[in-house]
Amino acid sequence: MSIRLHGASLRHGQVLALDGIDLCIEAGERVAIIGPSGAGKSSLLHLMASALRPSSGRLELLGEQPWTLSGRARQRLRARVGLVHQAPPLPPRQRVVTAVLAGRLGQWGTLRGLANLICPLDVPGARQALADLGLADKLFVQCGQLSGGQLQRVGIARALYQRPQVLLADEPVSAMDPVLADHSLGLLNRHADVNGVTLVASLHAVELALAHFPRVIGIRDGKVAFDCPADAVTQALLDALYANEQLLAQQPVPGPSLVVQIPRC
Repeated sequence: MSIRLHGASLRHGQVLALDGIDLCIEAGERVAIIGPSGAGKSSLLHLMASALRPSSGRLELLGEQPWTLSGRARQRLRARVGLVHQAPPLPPRQRVVTAVLAGRLGQWGTLRGLANLICPLDVPGARQALADLGLADKLFVQCGQLSGGQLQRVGIARALYQRPQVLLADEPVSAMDPVLADHSLGLLNRHADVNGVTLVASLHAVELALAHFPRVIGIRDGKVAFDCPADAVTQALLDALYANEQLLAQQPVPGPSLVVQIPRC
């Protein structure tokens, strides 16, 4: 078992971002999370990564309960989990090679990490990770000189270089053109499949989720709306998932109002 959530809820101040989530993701599964903006997709991924602590309920990650561990033990657990951010937090003056190699900082320790800042310790490894994403020529470029899509690919290369057991990706291709997005998601899925890595990615592009992931979870209003094999996701499920009540409410509708219920698989 890679990830299990038991009645997990999360509050950001007065806002209930996640409401009683129950999920089980087996080792080696590849799962896409979809849903409208503000549904709680990013919050769910950060909860799974133990970057956020549930307000109630429980998280089990790689057989451990992160929030019952000491700080040092929790850091060791997090080193086994890769997190790809939608906007990777890379310092503008940092070189790409250093950004990629930083994927192993949790495994290297302080002294080796500091040495890597002065002199990159594995240039061939970083070059290969970038080459798989079409960025080998950017190895010694500063991150501030890259476009948003290139930065996202550097973030993916960093996570792949880390070689985590669980890889969580939050809108990892949102700034890429369709061809690059398809290629990058294909690379992530092949890596996960070959290495037995558990891969969970949140995506706005439904067609990419259905094309690349065997299992799709729909999130709406902080709750699981459906949890299906990709080939069982119907247009009716998607219509209900993305129905915008605010826009519908602004349109004059004759007769009694329509109540949209979200079906489950």
